Amino acid sequence: MQLTELSQRLADLGAKPQHIGRITRAWLQGKALDTGTKHQKTENFLPLTVREGLPAIAASLEQLARVSAEHPGADGSSRLLVELADRQMVESVLLPRDGLCISSQVGCAVGCTFCMTGKSGLLRQLSSAEMVAQVVLGRRRRAVKKVVFMGMGEPAHNLDNVLEAIDLLGTEGGIGHRNLVFSTVGDPRVFERLPKQRVRPALALSLHTTDAELRQRLLPRAPRIDPEQLMELGEAYARSIDYPIQYQWTLLKGINDSQEEMDNILRLFKGKFAVLNLIPYNSLEADDYQRPDGERIVQMVRYLHSRGVLTKVRNSAGQDVDGGCGQLRARAVDVVNTSRLQGNRGKGSRIVTADR
Repeated sequence: MQLTELSQRLADLGAKPQHIGRITRAWLQGKALDTGTKHQKTENFLPLTVREGLPAIAASLEQLARVSAEHPGADGSSRLLVELADRQMVESVLLPRDGLCISSQVGCAVGCTFCMTGKSGLLRQLSSAEMVAQVVLGRRRRAVKKVVFMGMGEPAHNLDNVLEAIDLLGTEGGIGHRNLVFSTVGDPRVFERLPKQRVRPALALSLHTTDAELRQRLLPRAPRIDPEQLMELGEAYARSIDYPIQYQWTLLKGINDSQEEMDNILRLFKGKFAVLNLIPYNSLEADDYQRPDGERIVQMVRYLHSRGVLTKVRNSAGQDVDGGCGQLRARAVDVVNTSRLQGNRGKGSRIVTADR
């Protein structure tokens, strides 16, 4: 279901724009579609034909996504394994301080070598309604005042649906425009489309290195944009919305934590309206990559920050519960595949018991 389809179905029942708005807002808050207000009961506002048709629409919305497994983290986050109507799975993460990270695709085509999601390739796009449904699931558990499109997938590869979801969340969803964060490896279409939107979100750009050749190896199917050029595009957008760009830098031991990289960061970030987020790799013992030692991370932050680059360390939320993007889904898929190989095709072979 696309969000436009939801509005059309309500209109076909006889709902006027004001009815559609109230019903949509109720859904976005995780409430029943026929929820009234303190001063006006539903039967005094919604036409009878609309009230009679709401159960079928509610059923359709419930089928969009459901939480198959929930894994609370020690840091106050909670990683959700979300099953879609076709039984594909994506991840959402409830973040500390009322945030939510959602997915825009099942899998990803960029193929970042340090990302578990990229190893599965792109399986399919999420509809705009499936993205918003993740917010609904999150809001049924706790307050959500910030939504970041940093989960599974490359939002720029599903641009129309992502922008439709952002527009609804930034209007009827009541989320501040800068509390909607669009994360991308740097697809040129992003810089063409975002400035023209009614809701212009904050932007997070996956940089990871100042070396163009190394970046191409780490992000093999990302657009071939030199890091310096990418930052110029980001700077133009930051100035247009009067809000800094977040540059994401996954810290990989011995790969992008050198003194040369830090000095290049100083050169590229000079005068930029930007924040550098250093994200220590969420490594497992068998991984090809490892995170730098804690002392090295502290050294990097002090060096950059003392020289004028606003630098923050952003550990992946829920690292004790498969915090790296795609790890929880990968383990769940392994559980399903193993069960199938063993001939267990009943309901018990689903992922609800994964990692518990």
